[in-house]
Amino acid sequence: MKNIVLGVMFLFILSSCSTNSSEDISINSKVISNYNYNSEEIELTKLINEYRVSIGLNSLGLINHISNKCEEHNNYMIANNLVNHAYFQDRSDNIRSVLCASNVSEIVAYNYIQPQGVLDAWLKSPSHKEAIEGNFTDFGVSIKKNTDGKNYFTVIFIKR
Repeated sequence: MKNIVLGVMFLFILSSCSTNSSEDISINSKVISNYNYNSEEIELTKLINEYRVSIGLNSLGLINHISNKCEEHNNYMIANNLVNHAYFQDRSDNIRSVLCASNVSEIVAYNYIQPQGVLDAWLKSPSHKEAIEGNFTDFGVSIKKNTDGKNYFTVIFIKR
């Protein structure tokens, strides 16, 4: 089966939240849940940050709450045997509300074996590359296998 990278990126810009950093820390400690990262997810976060730093951008903070939203979306895609951005607005609204994010962007992919392979494919796609190189502060990742052992990838980037 061919590897699939969905060629649509979503970016919403809103500025209704306060940017008081001490308030953000207080909010985060109350709402961010645990997330157990697997080795592939850790590798993907490292690869994305290494790439960003290599082109002069900031590295991104990894936020468990966002990774949980990514995992929820992977579970949805696996359950429905599809790759899409369904219900992105709901994920985005939640992340903006909980983390006071002003920008939210999502990229997804399916059937890549290794994190380096999916990153290489995303960097060849203008819309995915734009997200990876975007003006963001934090992100979350999830890589889940379906029953056939095929990987589903979701990464959500935010700016706070």
